Amino acid sequence: MTLFSLAFWGFLVVYGVVLWLMSPKTHDEGSFFRGSDASGKSVNVWLLTTSIFISWIFAKSITNAANLGAKYGIVGGIAYASYWLCIPVAGFVLYRLRTKFNATSLVGFLNSNYGKMASLCFSIAILIRLFNEVWSNTSVVGGYYGESGSANFITAALLFTFATLLYSLKGGLRGSIITDVIQAFIFVIGVGFVLMIVLPKYEFAKIVGSGNWSFAGGVDLLLVALLQILSYPFHDPVLTDRGFLCSPKRMLVSFVIAGITGFLAIVIFSFIGVYANLEGISSSNIPASVATTFGFTALFLMNIVMICAAGSTLDSAFASLSKLVAYDWLRIFTPQAISKAVTIGMISMVVMAVVGNFPMFAGTDILKATTISGTMVIGLAPIFLLHGVVKVNKISFYLSFFFGLFCGFIEAFKVLPKFLYIGDGAYAGLLGVNVYGLIGCFVLYILGAKLANLHK
Repeated sequence: MTLFSLAFWGFLVVYGVVLWLMSPKTHDEGSFFRGSDASGKSVNVWLLTTSIFISWIFAKSITNAANLGAKYGIVGGIAYASYWLCIPVAGFVLYRLRTKFNATSLVGFLNSNYGKMASLCFSIAILIRLFNEVWSNTSVVGGYYGESGSANFITAALLFTFATLLYSLKGGLRGSIITDVIQAFIFVIGVGFVLMIVLPKYEFAKIVGSGNWSFAGGVDLLLVALLQILSYPFHDPVLTDRGFLCSPKRMLVSFVIAGITGFLAIVIFSFIGVYANLEGISSSNIPASVATTFGFTALFLMNIVMICAAGSTLDSAFASLSKLVAYDWLRIFTPQAISKAVTIGMISMVVMAVVGNFPMFAGTDILKATTISGTMVIGLAPIFLLHGVVKVNKISFYLSFFFGLFCGFIEAFKVLPKFLYIGDGAYAGLLGVNVYGLIGCFVLYILGAKLANLHK
């Protein structure tokens, strides 16, 4: 085995062992599902902010940011980073739901206000999101060990999944939060070294001045992101589960800080893509390709960054899945089984670790995990933003939710009529679907309240 191979595979193994040792052993529901410590104390602002920050710095996201930076210059980086504004949006909405409507979880909130079927529909959207988080992040890690579909690619992705699953089973949500601190520290140091290697060749002004502020230059994707932040955060339990772990005020502070720092981190990471554009480097995995041009050290550091980013998201996805299945669902549908919640939660993690990797074998485009799922849930925007403004009724929920889902399928199958496209960029159809779709969701949600009154 070469030094190159030994370092890459060795780090993957050491990473899994260290995280397993650092993850606290949890036995009770409070730690496993709600992230409290052994004495039952909730997380503090510093822990929560760090956890949100690194959990939302997905491996697929920093790859997408660099790829878009290479394609559109700084415009692409800012466009993708705008998704991180979801975090403050979610913080303010969750603060309102918790302080004004006494919400304790989004699934429970929907069950109380719109019924069991509404909470089930929402839960299915969450499952799709968590499913996407598994394969999209393991695929990124696998890409640093071999070409998509190769033996090395698959082996690395599965080994990474197994290592993350082991310490997730041990620590649950509390373990995810504690290991997030370690992953965030390693991530920040790694990114710092990578940028020190990449950036000195070009002046800062040239990097931030790159790109073309037009629809064709990536502004269409920026507008899509700014529209989707009204709904996108609510179908991501990795984020929203953390909105109920401490007092509303501490939660809001953490969400605002994490959102701003996350936005800046993604923009900065897109500089690597801008560098690739200036250097004429073309690839479907810009971070790896750029690092390769600088030799072993840069590539190894990039590998560390990606593994830490992917691990923080994957363990959070496992923790959120276990909470959804064994904590939220059991309380609504089978409360008699609540005594076995932790065991059921662990089983759900194992199942998702296996099933969630199926698309990884097929080499699916990781950007689709964001844009398509983000369109499918635009119907959540009026449900959470207008709650209490429009009179609560089940008709409004179903009209908005399923119209949003319909818009997602229109985008997935690319059947939007050309005359409804907005602009002339690569995301003209996506922008059109989101503009008209979001307007339709708000109109239908309000219309539902009118229809509900007619049936009284």
